[in-house]
Order: sequence, then structure tokens, then C-alpha cells
Amino acid sequence: MAARHFLTLNDLTTTELESLVDHASKLRSDWRQGKVRDSLKNRVLAMIFEKSSTRTRVSFEAGMTQLGGSALFLSPRDTQLGRGEPIEDSAVVISSMVDAVMIRTFAHDTVERFAAASRVPVINALTDDFHPCQLLADMQTYREHRGSIRGATVAWIGDGNNMCHSYINAAAQFDFHLNVACPAGYEPAEHLLEAHGDRVTVFRDPAEAARNAHLLVTDVWASMGQEEEQKIREQAFRDYQINPALMQVADKDALFMHCLPAHRGEEISVDMMEHPGSVVWDEAENRLHAQKALLEFLILNRLD
Repeated sequence: MAARHFLTLNDLTTTELESLVDHASKLRSDWRQGKVRDSLKNRVLAMIFEKSSTRTRVSFEAGMTQLGGSALFLSPRDTQLGRGEPIEDSAVVISSMVDAVMIRTFAHDTVERFAAASRVPVINALTDDFHPCQLLADMQTYREHRGSIRGATVAWIGDGNNMCHSYINAAAQFDFHLNVACPAGYEPAEHLLEAHGDRVTVFRDPAEAARNAHLLVTDVWASMGQEEEQKIREQAFRDYQINPALMQVADKDALFMHCLPAHRGEEISVDMMEHPGSVVWDEAENRLHAQKALLEFLILNRLD
């Protein structure tokens, strides 16, 4: 049977995604009760990092350990990937020795090429275009606090970046409407907007996007690799901050999420992480449990 990959949310069906999110909550509950689970005993995950990481590395490595398996950290400095070996050659060799591969890199084409040559599941742990693992955690977190997100309105405030792209995919898969508030020139990819015109509305005014929304989400103004644009982006996004005043125009029970790291005083106000609607810390922890569910699904082809 051909390996299943997870490069975007669209690689799974809506039913599979819903079941995965439910299973992730069960894994979180079991873990907090101290239940031991060794479903991935003797299984190995290769973790390839071309971009640095805190939450992604800790969550995948801890997740494999908690499921009885192990994880290998690979950086370009330590492998032939950083010395010009073709991606496909590395994929063939690495996938012959491990049970799954997780890649965090820049070009989305990198994970696509690796997956095409891999005999084991490949997971996109972030590219410049998509960040689907974060969306699993976000959807799990919303469900745990508010129930199904179906029919809800989500407001994305800020750059139309990889996180925003994955929220567009999530809007279609989980059946909610996405309002995107961004300055001109920072919209999400045109092909995604065209494909999901019934799911996404673009605004210039953050307050219009946030009005009556059930969830407000944002990300840093300058992502990794955009440091040289920091000053320009600070000017462009200065009015695109999530703060208590913006939360006031949202639904009275609205939640706030951020994939972290957060720059307090920029994309969020200094007090936003402590806002009553903030579920950022649960969201961060749920990267661990959502990815455990994902690993079991891809490696074992089951969710139980």
C-alpha cells in the first residue's frame, strides 16, 4: 500500500481530519492521566530541519517518545542534504531506514519532491506556503473549548502567509468562514482565494473582519527569512494588531490563538496572551497531541 503523506490539510478527508482531532483530545486526556501508550514501539521518525524550531521539534520528539518510539534530529549541517545531494536521493535512502519523515523547510516544493520519492509517510512541519500541523492543534483546541467549529466565523488578522493559507484549507475542510484582514500587497495566494471564494472574504479593516467572529488568529508580521523586511512590515501592519479592543467587536465568547512565537507589542498587545479569551497555551500543548494522533494515523493507518 502506498504511503499516505501530510503536506497540506487536503491530503486527508474531512472525516479523517475530524477523527484525528477527536483522537488527539483523547490522547491528551490519557497523557494527563498518566496512561502509558506504546503504539509506536520500535518505530523511528526522521526529523529534517532546514528552519529552526522550538515547538515543532519538542512536540514531535516528545510525541514519538510518549508513544514508545524514537526520533532522529537531522539538520543540513549534519547531512548530505546540506551538501547538495539531490532531495530524491536522500528521500530514497532515509525512507528505507525509518518509519516516517517530518520536514520543516522553506520551499514547499522540497517536501513534495521528498514525498514523491519516499516509501514512508512524509509530514510537512512547515514550509513557506503551508503549516498544516499547526491547524490540527488549532482545530483541536477550538473543539475542546467551544465544540465544533462548523458554521463559525474565524478572523485572520495580518499577513496572508503560510498559516493563513492553511486556515483557508481548514475553512473548506472544517466548514467555517474565514475573514482575512491584511494590508494591500499582503493578501493570501491568489489561486487559494479563487479556489475558495465562497469560504474567504478579504478585508482591509481588522474591525470589519473581527466583527462577531468566534475565533481571532494572527502570526508574526515578519516570518523566518523576512527579517530584512521587518521595518517595512512594521509600518504596513501597524494597524493590524489583536488587542482587547478588537476582541470587543468579536463574539462575546470569542477565542484568541497564536501559533507562537509572539511579538508582544506588535501583532498582539502586551496583555493579549493573558486575555480571558486566550487559549494560546492549550493551543501550543496540543501540537504534541495532534501530532501523536497524526503519527499513529500515518504509520499505523488507524485512529484508536
